[in-house]
Amino acid sequence: MFKDNKYEEGDSDSYMGKKETKSIHVPDAPHRPGDITKFDPWSWRPGDLKMLEIECSVEDAEEHANGLVRVLDDSHQAKGEWNPNLTSKTLISGLEHMLRMRIFDERMMKMQRTGKLSFYMRSFGEEAVAIAQTMALEEQDWLFPTYRQPGAQFVRGRDMVSMICHCIGNEEDNVKGRQMPVHYTYKEGRYISVSSPVGTQFSQAVGVALASKYRQLDEVTITWIGDGASAEGDYHYALNFASIFKAPVILNVVNNQWAISTHSNFASNNQNFAIRGIPYGIPSIRVDGNDFLALYSVTKWARKRAERNLGPTHIEVLTYRAGAHSSSDDPSRYRPKDSNDFWPGGDPIERLKLHLIEQGDWSEKKHQELIDRIDTEVMDAYKEAVKFGDLANGPYPSSDAIFTEVYETPPWHLLEQWDEMKRWRDE
Repeated sequence: MFKDNKYEEGDSDSYMGKKETKSIHVPDAPHRPGDITKFDPWSWRPGDLKMLEIECSVEDAEEHANGLVRVLDDSHQAKGEWNPNLTSKTLISGLEHMLRMRIFDERMMKMQRTGKLSFYMRSFGEEAVAIAQTMALEEQDWLFPTYRQPGAQFVRGRDMVSMICHCIGNEEDNVKGRQMPVHYTYKEGRYISVSSPVGTQFSQAVGVALASKYRQLDEVTITWIGDGASAEGDYHYALNFASIFKAPVILNVVNNQWAISTHSNFASNNQNFAIRGIPYGIPSIRVDGNDFLALYSVTKWARKRAERNLGPTHIEVLTYRAGAHSSSDDPSRYRPKDSNDFWPGGDPIERLKLHLIEQGDWSEKKHQELIDRIDTEVMDAYKEAVKFGDLANGPYPSSDAIFTEVYETPPWHLLEQWDEMKRWRDE
């Protein structure tokens, strides 16, 4: 084998545990800056998928996991069995909430760019997700959001002044500066704090759902996770526990195609997130995330399953992140600037607006009047919020908040640290 401390001719690297391997496959986004954006047209049409029975089996839902539930067609008509047949009043309310979210986002981004906020994240293109789904729930239901579902707070009645105070981090910030901007929490609306370590909310939501079930309360929990975070363990832990214990929970994967600069093909090899729920024994549905009516209908269906003690529902919300990940992100570095214009699902606000116009319940004039009213509302809210402190000058929440509201009786070592901080602060 060896000769003069060298391999004899013909020896292979396999003797040393080496072997020739092919290079690791690293997926790439379908479009990069400079490319022509082209999405395959959807083959799924409204009416293709029938309404599932509430007591359906997992096998019954496989077609819906591989398909796409749609209600609004290309001519803005509502069609198919999944049409929730909502009143014009309900639809206009949904449209107003979505417009409020978009205008609020636009104004807050301008505030961030002018140094009045430290950080911000928009829901641009995804406004229908939280708003339609929350409107389909009951007031007592629990919400475990990501940072792209703040619109749920409008549905639950939160005022903008309170939201802006949190984003500024002034003395009226209800989380007292202990969270980043847009990491809202709203106790009165059962809107649980947004988590910076993304994905944790999925497991937490299942836990709360099980607690509600144990206490025999008429409460359902809904949660959302992004396509990127669905590659983390928390997602799978949640599905497993929810399935085993038949938790009354609605588990949404919001597939908006991008996890910051990483395309969704890093999180799923076949680009179908809905189907992942099937092996766990959970009925799973993929829904058009820019179709307000479809989102409402699927969520209402899932809630009925939960309230009848039939267990969880797994939903893939197929949408597109129209803007940047956050105020710290520049999407032009990793995708074409106009990619959103080619998304087959269109704009959720525009689609609902045109549907209402087609029904004779809305008009372009009414729409513009609503935009103007909300824009004034947002600016007035900001002026009111800065009365409690601005980013540059404060006043800010007290540093005492570091030690409060965690323990009913703080342990001795925290009390010592608190005293030390007070002495340092007063010097």
